[in-house]
Amino acid sequence: MPRITRIIPLLVYEDIPAAHDFLVKAFGFTPGGVYNSKEGQPVHAEVYAGDLTIWIHRVTVEHDLASQQSTGSASSGLVVHVDDVDAHYERVRAYGAHIESEPQDTDYGQREYGVRDPEGHRWWFATPLTQSARV
Repeated sequence: MPRITRIIPLLVYEDIPAAHDFLVKAFGFTPGGVYNSKEGQPVHAEVYAGDLTIWIHRVTVEHDLASQQSTGSASSGLVVHVDDVDAHYERVRAYGAHIESEPQDTDYGQREYGVRDPEGHRWWFATPLTQSARV
């Protein structure tokens, strides 16, 4: 069986540069840059959350990719572990992001809060409460 070496989440956005900037400024991700087509249109961007790369992709009919914003519903989201979820929450709240839930301890062993980015992608930021909650 081949060994899995990496997973890269791909999120689709209508406004790639704005998404890149939001994820960097509000969430504290490391910028990876915005890449343009030969015609100068943004087609791809990347941000980094620790060792994880997140791809920001354009809306494309040929790949059957629509933005969360255009569908009006969310079918998935990302959970990101941070070392201090309450401090992260304050940063994101001060930036004006759409908070869905305040920080709270969960029955499954982490303190977390929920937020949506400007195009509706769901994010949860969490800090494990115990060593066993670290996955």
